[in-house]
Amino acid sequence: MPPLTRRQFVRTAGKIAAATALTAKSYSQVAGSNDRTRIGIIGFGLVGRIHTRSFHTLNGSKVVAVSDCFGPRMDACAELVGPDCTKIPDFRRLLERTDIDAVVIATGDHWHALQTMMACAAGKDVYVEKPLHLFAREGEWMQKVAARTKRVVQVGTQQRSAAHYHKAKDLLRNGAIGELVSVQCNFFRNVMPGIGHPPDSEPPANLDWNMLLGPAPQRPYNPNRALYHFRWFWDYSGGQMTNLGHHSLDIVHWIFDITAPKAVSSSGGRYFLKDNGEVPDTQDAIIEYPKFNAIVEFREAAAGAATTGMGSLTFMGTKGTMTLGRDGFAIIPDKKVEPVNAFAQIIGGHPVGGPQPVPEPDGDFWCEKAEDQSGDWKRQYVEHAKNFLDCIRNRRTPNSDLASSHWVSTTCHLANISARTGRKIFWNALANDIDGDKAASAMLTRPYRAPWDAEVKALLG
Repeated sequence: MPPLTRRQFVRTAGKIAAATALTAKSYSQVAGSNDRTRIGIIGFGLVGRIHTRSFHTLNGSKVVAVSDCFGPRMDACAELVGPDCTKIPDFRRLLERTDIDAVVIATGDHWHALQTMMACAAGKDVYVEKPLHLFAREGEWMQKVAARTKRVVQVGTQQRSAAHYHKAKDLLRNGAIGELVSVQCNFFRNVMPGIGHPPDSEPPANLDWNMLLGPAPQRPYNPNRALYHFRWFWDYSGGQMTNLGHHSLDIVHWIFDITAPKAVSSSGGRYFLKDNGEVPDTQDAIIEYPKFNAIVEFREAAAGAATTGMGSLTFMGTKGTMTLGRDGFAIIPDKKVEPVNAFAQIIGGHPVGGPQPVPEPDGDFWCEKAEDQSGDWKRQYVEHAKNFLDCIRNRRTPNSDLASSHWVSTTCHLANISARTGRKIFWNALANDIDGDKAASAMLTRPYRAPWDAEVKALLG
């Protein structure tokens, strides 16, 4: 079958979307809809494989097709789920299939927004990996297209579907550690000297390099810009800030119903790794929310003595501290002390006239100790997939919705904009824009490479 033109694709997709904008009642009347949701996988990489396993093992879904720009990965997907899985190199052909109900998008970050919009326009519900987008304005476009086509979109922040995260959320919102003072997250590791300096070359015969680039700028093939390592280049990713930073800040936003921060200050750079990567190997950010600050730290060239770990957080309150991660949480109460004793006992105490210690009860704490180690990171992926399938059937908003996820990704982008410009970024919520900095505001969007620029224009009407 010859490939569709842009106009043909958008016209066909519009008809499909109109025909598939179903209510929960009408969905249940479709033949086979209460049996198994038919899933197409777009991107079978590290995380795409995890999602494929989740949907393959669930009774409510069946993986029927895979698309990837690297041929061996399609072979690996078919080997995992069975010979009935159709291999489709061009994801647009997968979207044309009327026997696919939903897609999982686990491609490079630079593809997430456009592929989500195209899938929505083709009448597919979407499970898309985080970060939601490569630049902030994409999130607004995604919400517009998803709302118009009435599609369910779940973002791959699977922690929101874990029971112990919900328990931690209730505790924090009900004052278990008092009033929140600040949040900290960090991820330290040492990967010196880096990913090297391989020369540009011809792409492997089984890799569609042009499709991998997609809407990103045209570049010569380089192994470090391709599979997995794309995340160390600005063309395709925002580094660890939009990778692990997104996971951690997502929980902060979700627990406290946050949209945008008031301001963000960040600094960093690629100071130590000796390779051709671009994004920071060292980065610190202070994110100012209306009632507290979040401090985010990343190190790629120093493992450090202590780290909160992947997707983990420390919440510090006026009564105690909660550490929260994928394996569980713990509340460490603050001991009650007479304020004067905190000063009176410094380095042996003060001479006459200075603060002097007073008696105080021993073992008195501001809050209750608590611990939950029930977390299972593998199970969180499965539960998130189940939530997506449930929402497809009942047409409800999923745990990780587009609107809230957009603000998480945007916050990460603001941190990177601050680091790249060397300036503090102030967010004007009323104007939905960076305040008083035209150059920084221009970084909220990027151009798409042809022919994908025409795709997004057609999608947005």
